[in-house]
Formats: sequence, structure tokens, C-alpha cells
Amino acid sequence: MSSQIILPRILQVGEHASLAVADILASMGCSRALIVTDHMMVKLGYVANITKVLEQQHITFDVFSDTVPEPTVASIQAGVDMARAGDYDGMIALGGGSSIDSAKAIAMLAQYGGDMKDYRFPRIVNEPGVPLIAIPTTAGTGSEATRVTIITDETNDEKMLCIGTGFMPAAALVDYTLTISVPARTTADTGIDALTHAIEAYVSKKANAYSDTQAIAAMKLIAPNLRKVYHNGEDQQARELMMLGSTLAGVAFSNASVALVHGMSRPIGAFFHVPHGLSNAMLLPDVTEYSIPAAPGRYADCARAMGIAAPQDSDQQANKKLLTELKALNEELSVPTPAQFGIDKKEFFSVCPTMAEQALASGSPGNNPRVPSAEELVSMYQALWD
Repeated sequence: MSSQIILPRILQVGEHASLAVADILASMGCSRALIVTDHMMVKLGYVANITKVLEQQHITFDVFSDTVPEPTVASIQAGVDMARAGDYDGMIALGGGSSIDSAKAIAMLAQYGGDMKDYRFPRIVNEPGVPLIAIPTTAGTGSEATRVTIITDETNDEKMLCIGTGFMPAAALVDYTLTISVPARTTADTGIDALTHAIEAYVSKKANAYSDTQAIAAMKLIAPNLRKVYHNGEDQQARELMMLGSTLAGVAFSNASVALVHGMSRPIGAFFHVPHGLSNAMLLPDVTEYSIPAAPGRYADCARAMGIAAPQDSDQQANKKLLTELKALNEELSVPTPAQFGIDKKEFFSVCPTMAEQALASGSPGNNPRVPSAEELVSMYQALWD
């Protein structure tokens, strides 16, 4: 049985990789670009750095800087309108996963029209949108190397999973220097998101030999460096290794799929506006503990790749160390419980059945080594309060 691997056509990695954007646009025959970003990227001067090199290459551009964290159908609409009116032959996404996800959606809707819900899973979107160059500024979502975008339908608080080769950027410029300014809380949340991508890709039922190599490499890069960048954002070597690890984790899960943590995480984010990486972190220890009995060897491999279990440890010993590490990591990185985040317990419990339904409908829990029923999902959500 063969596995189809989908990657960006161009993957440029390293210091100041982002400054190659004009050359890459030109090589793709693009002369008019829309930059999709957020206000912070403008404020930090990152947008100006990009526009400067575009001007030098005589590439015309406009900027849409109104993307928001956890993008919604409404939040991207102005960008869609701008893209439809502007006759752009290329797009640049600059920012964290939310900016890149917004740009992916805008590029698709600008090309084909319709509503975002028309593109949600189980539809597989393989039609190419406007060519997109993704420049990530966080070491987290890996969205620059995935064929996935997540947009929330605010009419029913559902995070819509949209997937297909049409959402894969044409190029990804992975420049760790853009992550130096990321604050500790965001560094932690995006870092645990990347670690979750790698773990879930490795234990996924859709894992393959290629995705396994990327997932293991990602864990080896992320696990030793996550605490370092949380405590010292100026650690350039750790930032560089985290950035590469995040991209490899994105490659891994884009070609193997995520599993139960992500399936359960998306509804928490949609209903209670918890940042995606943070809701993953809340769930990761408990979901891992639930899942280990169905794939003890796979999880033990994760523990060894992360450097927290020795090669001679039995699978049982390795998995015990993995659970201890995931809990210790959450504690050291100050990951709050849902209650500490400020979520009302009564409200949370009241939507648990709906969140369970949405999680199952996303398809992600079906990739997990152990697939829960709706009733088990409700119990697992409620257990976050224990």
C-alpha cells in the first residue's frame, strides 16, 4: 500500500528566509500580491520588511491586516471581498496559524466563491486557490506546511475543518528570527500545539513510514527546547530548532492526520474562545492516558524520541514517564485548567454533549488508536474539572 505525500512546492528554512518572498513570487510569475496578516505584524515592523523587498522587485501589493485569533467566517469576509476585487495573482500570509488559516480560506473563496461551509470536511478540496506563500511567525501550528485550515462558523460555534491539497501553500518560508518577539504564553501554547501534532501524527491510524520519520524528528527537536524558549525567548538556537520542529510536525500531521486531542480541542476553542494550543495542552495528558492501552509501543516511541525515556526502558516504563512529563510540562508552562481559564463549570457541562458530537463529526477522533463513543467523550470533557 502506498502513501500520498503532499508538501509545499518550495520550503525555505533558516535565518531571514522570509526575505526571499519577492524572488519566490517572481519565480511563480506573480506580480500583484495581497498580504494577509494582523495588526501586531504591522506594529512590529514585520510587514514593512516584506513590503520593502517586494518594492525592490517591483511587485505591487496591498495589505489586509484585520485577521484575528481563531478566525471566523465573519472575520475573513473583508479579506475575501478585498481579494475578489483586487485581481491578485499571489498571496502572502504573514503571522501565526490564524493569519495563515485566514489566508488559505481567503485564497480559496477569492478563486471559487461560495461560503466557507461549502468547503468543510467531509468534502476534500483539491482545487487550487490563489497561489499562497506562508511565512509563519510562531513555532506552533505548522499551517505553512499543511493542507488544512480551520474557520469557525459563529452561527453555531463550530470550528469547521477544511482539508485538501487546495489549502496547501505553494511555498513556506520558515524564518525563526520572526519568533524571537513572541511572548512566553503564546510560545508555550503554540509549542505544545506543535508537540501534540507530532505525537498525534505518530499514533494516528493514518500514520505511514514518511509521516513517522517527520513526527519523530519533530519530537526530538521540540521536546528539549520548549522549556528553553518559554523561559528565555532570546535563545536563538532553541528558537531555530523549535521552528523547524513545528514545520516538521505540520508535515507529519498533514500527511497522517491528527487524532482525539484535536477533535476534542476544537469545540472548546469555538465555545469558550480558548486559544487552540492551550485547549490542546489542557487535553493532552488525559487523552494520552486514555489512548495508551491501544498503542503502547507507539506512545513509548514518542517518550524515547522526546528524550524522557531510555532505549532500554520497557514500553510500560516509557509510557509512565511520558504521562509524568506531559503533566510536568503543563505545570511548568503554567497551562490553566478550564476553571482557571475562567470557564463557567455549569455552562461547560451543559455543552459537553454538543462538543462531543462536533468532535466526532470532525473525523479526527476516528484516527485515534482508541476511538471513544459520544458518552465517553462527554465523560472525558467533564473529567477536565477533576
